[in-house]
Amino acid sequence: MTVPMLEPRWAAPANVRAAFSLRSGGMSEAPWETLNLGAHVGDDPAAVIENRRRLVNVLHLPSEPVWLNQVHGREVLEVNEHSRLASDSRPRADALVTRSRGVVLAIQVADCLPVLFSSRDGRVLGAAHAGWRGLTAGVLEATVAATAIPAADLVAWLGPSIGPAHFEVADDVRNEALRTAPQSHAGMRRATEEAFQRNAKGRWQCDLPALARQRLAALGIGQVDGGEWCTAADPVRFFSHRRDQLTGRMAALIWRP
Repeated sequence: MTVPMLEPRWAAPANVRAAFSLRSGGMSEAPWETLNLGAHVGDDPAAVIENRRRLVNVLHLPSEPVWLNQVHGREVLEVNEHSRLASDSRPRADALVTRSRGVVLAIQVADCLPVLFSSRDGRVLGAAHAGWRGLTAGVLEATVAATAIPAADLVAWLGPSIGPAHFEVADDVRNEALRTAPQSHAGMRRATEEAFQRNAKGRWQCDLPALARQRLAALGIGQVDGGEWCTAADPVRFFSHRRDQLTGRMAALIWRP
């Protein structure tokens, strides 16, 4: 059985590998069919183990990915080859950074935005889980700070997430995005306002990738690719929590062999 993957096209150097898993090619049954990588969504644990094994094999990963207990916060975990070997637990965090070869960073999503980072020389890698709560909490800013690399020396890739046509939110989400928008960046408030379009029900359609791009630009990251896929609009390729409620999880992965 084939295990199709989405390969990021971005400005990372040739010594960096990245991939985004799609929902087909696994063994999970409905409603998690088929390549569910989430061990926390009610799926058969044996199916998740097998799906993760297939992921490792098809991508020729140098090690088991670092799987997080993601909580929609801003905690960043730095991982090296020694800390990775020291524990098999699922640490509570929403972002990862590594400076080591052979460490595979993984962010699980089913509508939230995965953001991958690489230094221009490929020596420092990062990955962040950026739903609206993580974005407004500052997870991207925390991840960039944890790299200890000047933002101008970083490139970023936005993976598939729920798109603005399907992401309806209430006033509280818009208000929090406006409240936490970086004030030092000229025009940020206006750009944040433009990422929310009023709909016929008096609520808002939220452009999550646009919010992420604004924050990355405010940090000084000039090269940002990706962000054009909507998980909710494509049930063949993507899991979507907003669309299906009970569903599987995909993963954005980055590593340096």
